[in-house]
Amino acid sequence: MLPGLTLVLGGAASGKSAFAETLVTRTGRGRVYLATAQAFDDEMRDKIDRHQRMRGDGWRTLEAPLDLGRALATISGDQAVLLDCATMWLSNQMLAENDLSQAEAELMAGLALCSAPVVIVSNEVGLSVVPENALARRFRQAQGELNQKLAAKAGLVVNVIAGLPQVLKGDLP
Repeated sequence: MLPGLTLVLGGAASGKSAFAETLVTRTGRGRVYLATAQAFDDEMRDKIDRHQRMRGDGWRTLEAPLDLGRALATISGDQAVLLDCATMWLSNQMLAENDLSQAEAELMAGLALCSAPVVIVSNEVGLSVVPENALARRFRQAQGELNQKLAAKAGLVVNVIAGLPQVLKGDLP
């Protein structure tokens, strides 16, 4: 059984989304995919399409590139949620020049109100070199802080490397 909040971390193309999908599918509950990506170009449209095909049928998709708190509040307790991903959501917030403190507070409030188990996918961005520009450094810092806040609230935290899950906190169901 999944805890109320699970955080699945990993680098780009590490297998974190596929692992998170498996966790949600194994609950046997109705599956909700909370999508944060926005398709501004053909490459992103292709990536979204590829993820949808890999996921297959049986998922209800809610698009919430900015307002995750409100979307989480609409989900019933007999479902399980895959929020993919916190990194895109944070990018969307920064590009919209939203107040990150307020956006994070609304996200945390939505998570607290959601009666369904939630699995959040997020990128670990702190293992690379220091970015050369101020926006990238600000993003890296904000992503690291968001991941820490989510990990503190999560009952299960897993880092996926090369498709292999490593449990950092809690126990796999």
